Amino acid sequence: MRVHFIAIGGSAMHNLAIALCQKGITVTGSDDEIFDPAKSRLEKYGLLPEEFGWHPERITKDLDAVVLGMHARIDNPELLQAQELGLKIYSYPEYLYEQSKDKLRIVIGGSHGKTTTTAMILHVLAHCGIEADYMVGAQLKGFEVMVRLSHTAKVMVIEGDEYLTSPIDRRPKFHLYKPNVAIITGIEWDHINVFPTFDIYRDQFAQFINLIEPNGTLIYCDEDKEVHRVAVENQRTDIQKLPYVCPEHVVEDGITYLAHSTHKTPLKVFGHHNLLNMMAARLACRQVGVTDEQFDEAISTFGGASKRLELVKKNDTCAVYKDFAHAPSKLRATIHAMREQYPGRKLVACMELHTFSSLTQEFLQQYRGTMDEADVRCVYFSQHALQLKKLPPLDPEEVKAAFGGNVEVYTDSKKMIEDVKQCCKQFSILNSQFSILMMSSGNFDGIDFAALADEII
Repeated sequence: MRVHFIAIGGSAMHNLAIALCQKGITVTGSDDEIFDPAKSRLEKYGLLPEEFGWHPERITKDLDAVVLGMHARIDNPELLQAQELGLKIYSYPEYLYEQSKDKLRIVIGGSHGKTTTTAMILHVLAHCGIEADYMVGAQLKGFEVMVRLSHTAKVMVIEGDEYLTSPIDRRPKFHLYKPNVAIITGIEWDHINVFPTFDIYRDQFAQFINLIEPNGTLIYCDEDKEVHRVAVENQRTDIQKLPYVCPEHVVEDGITYLAHSTHKTPLKVFGHHNLLNMMAARLACRQVGVTDEQFDEAISTFGGASKRLELVKKNDTCAVYKDFAHAPSKLRATIHAMREQYPGRKLVACMELHTFSSLTQEFLQQYRGTMDEADVRCVYFSQHALQLKKLPPLDPEEVKAAFGGNVEVYTDSKKMIEDVKQCCKQFSILNSQFSILMMSSGNFDGIDFAALADEII
């Protein structure tokens, strides 16, 4: 079997290409540019194109399938050639479904918490010796690739992104997976360039519920009023609905424990939002035969997903964390988690406005009050990012007002870091314990988080 990838260098696309290669399928691909880590990983598996660019002559009748990445445009020469030849063209999620349609599919949807919940489920299944295929949106410790496809696994765990499927398919990705077990972790307006009103955005999750296979299961966060609303308003009687709330827990000496009637289970992760993700994972794992005792034993060794409240470095007086947080609710939840875990410490919180939504004046108002629990609050955005996204300039004073007026706004990441380091020096002089939280879906213009942590500590 031969499969060709148009835009093979994407973070999701190159992982799917590698997964198919590992499954024994002949894979080729093209792209106009590829950066690390995708470049090195494709090269390792012999999948890196010999030259960059689009080459329609490589699209031939003997291809069994073409997988079209979101990075490609509708006038892509290879796409036009594939259409001319009448080849079967799949989007990324369509091909994942094609590879998993005979398996039990657990699909994790939601505006936040998807990657962590997916990672928790995979960690527990691996610990219990249950083979599973998967697609997850971040590199996980102990997993070589972000996609696994096999002939033998009976379960597939899929992180269900609500963004668009491909340039020629405007459906949200998670509408294509047809879950047997569906999870909704939270609903908060995002991707306003695609979903211009909150009602349109929320409706995507209502449709997701309707796409659950008959006799399937919906697992949903009952603490989230919007999730509760779409779940209880749904009239389906051929699925079971399992709501969840935060489990009983205690924090002692900087460690969070699940509190059971007879014992406590220590955790390596912390925060109300992570405990909610854990409950979703527990209910999903029950669907494939994992007992609560097995789940507790496994989850106690879970160290978190990459960049999701990830510890960079700490000592007795300081801890430095980084997090993928960019949505308003995630900022609030992540800062609150740091407050709960380190209640007596000063907290320096830095966030980067990096996504299309976060850099849009209309959406900025959603951030009001989200950083209030931090002692020092820094917000950074790049004028270059605005230009790349073809957005109008932002006035730092407008950004400050949107957050509630109690943040420092920077357009120079180096200046922000210097101010953070000076602040940390003052805390040290006063013998104050403190924590640093760096939040972004970008990287603050290439900051070396490990080097920063070393310097501060």
